[in-house]
Amino acid sequence: MTKDQLLTRLLTRRGALLTGAAAVGAAGAAGVLAAVTGEPVRRALPAAGPKARRALQPSAYRLQPLTGYGPPRTAPGRPLVRREPFLRVSGRGRFMVLTFDDGPDPRYTPDILDTLAEYDVRAMFFVCGEMAADHQDLLARMADEGHVVGNHTWSHPLLTRLSRARIRSEMERTCDVIEHAYGERPLWFRAPYGAWNRAAFQLGAELGMEPLAWTVDTLDWTTPGTRTIVGRVENGAAPGVVVLSHDAGGDRTQSVRALRDYLPRLLDSGYHITVPRRQFT
Repeated sequence: MTKDQLLTRLLTRRGALLTGAAAVGAAGAAGVLAAVTGEPVRRALPAAGPKARRALQPSAYRLQPLTGYGPPRTAPGRPLVRREPFLRVSGRGRFMVLTFDDGPDPRYTPDILDTLAEYDVRAMFFVCGEMAADHQDLLARMADEGHVVGNHTWSHPLLTRLSRARIRSEMERTCDVIEHAYGERPLWFRAPYGAWNRAAFQLGAELGMEPLAWTVDTLDWTTPGTRTIVGRVENGAAPGVVVLSHDAGGDRTQSVRALRDYLPRLLDSGYHITVPRRQFT
């Protein structure tokens, strides 16, 4: 092979290498441009074959979590400072809300949870921090079963007799325990004894909570008898009603038995037991 022929072959190979490098560089630039502009990079179509199976969809319950069970991870806007608590829930249809205060108590709360689970019903539990701290497993169960946990202060004091700093401490400590055991900070709070004041509304809003009271008081803490509790719930039943009962703070055997009695009756009467929803802005 002559020198001229060898030189020609080398130049031809060099040109091919430069052409390939240019193509690779252009592809890389296209990828960077797509990342910046958002334009998709065209890729080769996959070979023909059977379509992949669609991923199994979660249940409708998981797709639409109940209030308090799965709020946005980003901090929602602070609620308005109310002048009075909500007494009932709004909406169309025969909906009612069952709430239980002062727990959780391992003597009574599990039985209430069992009854709610039997009828596939969600309720609200306004817990006291000192009780929740000792029975965090019950708050974890409430989270697993889709119930809403609200703040009922740490030690159940009369808020109207406390300083602003003490009210904040009662609320904030309970929020921390609920977040640790339940997995989310509470979106609702209830003043012990239904004794609200301006400071309670303001601090509740600062902590991201709305105030919820009740429409029907079973007065079960007076232990009036199971039949009396059942009668108060059934006589007070109406769309939007919020029922107050207790799962701690004393002997709640009557409350447990009453729930077993009136819950199926409410459902048979066409009522839907639900929990209120929070709107985030």
